[in-house]
Amino acid sequence: MIQLSWKHGLYCITGLLGSGNESIEQFRKSSFRNVSPLCWRVPILLWASVVTFWSMAFFWGPTEMFLLYMTHWGLLFVVMESLFGIIVAVKKPQGHSPDATFGLPWYVKTYWVLYNISIPVAFLITVFYWGILKTSPNTVNYAPNPILDVMLHGVNSAVMVVELVFSAHPSRLMHVMQPLYFAGAYMLFTVIYYFAGGVDPWGNPFVYPVVDWSKPEQTMVVITLTALFLALMHLVTVAVATVRDSIAKRCSKDTTGVYNDGFKY
Repeated sequence: MIQLSWKHGLYCITGLLGSGNESIEQFRKSSFRNVSPLCWRVPILLWASVVTFWSMAFFWGPTEMFLLYMTHWGLLFVVMESLFGIIVAVKKPQGHSPDATFGLPWYVKTYWVLYNISIPVAFLITVFYWGILKTSPNTVNYAPNPILDVMLHGVNSAVMVVELVFSAHPSRLMHVMQPLYFAGAYMLFTVIYYFAGGVDPWGNPFVYPVVDWSKPEQTMVVITLTALFLALMHLVTVAVATVRDSIAKRCSKDTTGVYNDGFKY
């Protein structure tokens, strides 16, 4: 019992994928029967790839500053998430070769982690941009092209909703640390960038005006609230997955099995 509690605590703190009983097939099928994951993951990959090149071509600063912004980090994660999702869908398992730490191949685990990060982060980017940056008195024009603006900060969440609703694999509450560690890595990057004397394309000593490390108290408040909201977005993701599975099972003749259990790890 003590050993089990210790492992449970480790999974909670680190956000690692636990030793559950998920099968590869859960990641290779849709919540709607007879629909291949390729039907939405290929279009999402094409969309994310086109928008990535489009946003680089219309970037408002030097190309080397492209990765200053969380929007672009999130976009690249969508590219990787959909790419690994396609690999999971098309790669046929050769026998049963469980990983030493978890009974899924490495590429399935990689996809699952990218999935756990990309969806809540996309929601965060959309709300953060339209709710905070666009209403900030110190706002700058982060997307000179209005269509690209919507693609980066609106459609990004829409495509992740499609991924969430159509996928059949589970979402776990315990995996909340994965998007939080992603956000933490980005915040650490902004700290290092600030103390290294980095500036944005307009010469300001910050990446975002509301994340200005020359005003640490204000910035820490913003970061804390953002982390709480990101955790809430993960909760929403788990809730949608649970409702999705419930509806899919009601529509299916197969009434066996369980719905998405967010309390597993």
